[in-house]
Amino acid sequence: MTIYNEESQPKRNFSSKGDGKHVSLNKSYYTNDKKTQSEGMNYNDAGRNYHQPTNEFQQKNDEENTSSGENVRKRRPRIGERVEQTPYNRKYEGNRGYSRTNADRKKSIRPKKKRKPFKQIKYKENIDPNTPIRLNKYLANAGVCSRREADEFIQAGAVKVNGEVITQLGTKITRSDEVTFYDQPVKLESKVYVLLNKPRGFVTTTDDPENRKTVMELVKSACSERIYPVGRLDRSTTGVLLLTNDGDLASKLTHPKYEKRKIYQVWLDKPVAAEHMQMIADGIELEDGEIHADAISYVTEEDLSQVGIEIHSGRNRVVRRIFEKLGYKVLKLDRVYFAGLTKKKLPRGKWRYLTEQEVNMLRMGHFD
Repeated sequence: MTIYNEESQPKRNFSSKGDGKHVSLNKSYYTNDKKTQSEGMNYNDAGRNYHQPTNEFQQKNDEENTSSGENVRKRRPRIGERVEQTPYNRKYEGNRGYSRTNADRKKSIRPKKKRKPFKQIKYKENIDPNTPIRLNKYLANAGVCSRREADEFIQAGAVKVNGEVITQLGTKITRSDEVTFYDQPVKLESKVYVLLNKPRGFVTTTDDPENRKTVMELVKSACSERIYPVGRLDRSTTGVLLLTNDGDLASKLTHPKYEKRKIYQVWLDKPVAAEHMQMIADGIELEDGEIHADAISYVTEEDLSQVGIEIHSGRNRVVRRIFEKLGYKVLKLDRVYFAGLTKKKLPRGKWRYLTEQEVNMLRMGHFD
C-alpha cells in the first residue's frame, strides 16, 4: 500500500489571473523551498526574476558578450509581458527617458499635398473673322476697358487700326484687323464663364470705393482675363452668381425682355400668412410699380417662415421689398437658381467653370 504525504508531493505556486505571468514548474524551486523562505523571497518574485543574472560574475560575462558583438540568446517574452525597445535615433535623457529629435519630427511630418490648379476650359466659338464689330466693343471684349471708356480713348486718339488713328465713334472693324492701344497690340481674349456661390459680406462689383470686400477677390485665381459679374446680389444675399467676359451673353441675361428664371429661398422673422402668399402671387404695388411672383410656396409644411419664390424681374432688392411691404423682415436670402444654373455640389465661397453644355444652353437662350 502506497502512502502519500505532503512532503513527497511537489508544491506548485498558482498565481492570480490578474498577474499575467506564467510560473515555470522547475523542480529547483521546490527543492530550495525552505531556503527561499528563510531569505525573505516569495515564489512569485523568484518566478519573475529567475532569468536575470544571479551574481556579479555572470552579469559581467553577459556585458562582455554583448559588447563583443556575440549573438546572445534572448529569452522569449511571455504572454502579456511588455517588451521595452530602444527607440531608433532618439536621445536618452536619463529619468526622462527617450525624446524625439528634430530630425525625427521632420521625418514624421508629412508634407501637404499641393492642390492642382483648375484647368481653364477653352470654349468653342463659331464666329466668322470677317464679321464687322464696333471698335469700342472690340476693346471691351479684349479686356482693355469698358465700352464707355473705349469711346473716350477713341476720341482722344489713343486707338489705331492698321496703323491709322481712329477718332470717329461707331467705327466698325473686323477681327482680322490690327488694333493697337497706345501703340500696344490688342487681341481678343478667350471667353471665360465662372459660376460662384457667393457668401455673405461681399459686394457684387469689380471695384468698391468704400474698400469693402468684393466678389472679385473670390475668383481672382480663376483666370487672367478681365471678367465681371452678371447682374447684382446684395451684400447680405448669397447664392448663384455668374461672372464672364462675354458681353453679348451678359446683356442677354440682364436685359428685361429676356425672361430668366430666378428662384430665391427666403427666411423670415415670422410665419407668412396664406393670404399674403396669395397677394404676392396676384401682384403687389411697390414704389416703382406693380410686381408679382411667377410662383411662390412654403419650403416645408412644418416651418411657414421659409418661403421659395420664383421671379423674373431684375429690379433692385425686389424680393426684400415685397416682404417688407407686407410687414415681414427678411433674415436671410439665398438665390438657388439663375437662368438654368444652380449651386449644386458647390460650397459657399467656391467657384467653378461652366461646362460646354451649360455655355451652349445660355448662348441659345434656353434659360429654363
